[in-house]
Amino acid sequence: MEYLPLTKEEETIGKAIVNAAFKIHTALGPGLLEKVYEICMVHELTKNGFHVQRQVYIPIVYDGMVFNEGLRLDLLVDDLVIAELKAIETVNPVWQAQIISHLKMTRLRLGYLINFTVPMIKNGIKRYRV
Repeated sequence: MEYLPLTKEEETIGKAIVNAAFKIHTALGPGLLEKVYEICMVHELTKNGFHVQRQVYIPIVYDGMVFNEGLRLDLLVDDLVIAELKAIETVNPVWQAQIISHLKMTRLRLGYLINFTVPMIKNGIKRYRV
């Protein structure tokens, strides 16, 4: 699939997300609760000058109505990039569909799915574009 190029800002945020995940995983390793990694990600990204929102609700528009409940983003960085965090051994294929749906519903173009319960974090980071 061909996409419009990402902006420099989107790419910068993406690199910062990946770098934060590497730093946290190196320091803490796998095996902690998702919430621990989420708090640490917010800290790292905020420390580096990014505005990070946690547990952001996504409104659902259906049949001419707006529902303000149901879907949540783990992290939204600078209102441009989504990061969905996991801390579980078995990867569920529905997570890929979930992050792609989140990107489409928010009209954002870049998202990351990061699973911290892996021996090497590079194997737990997936990048998605729409």
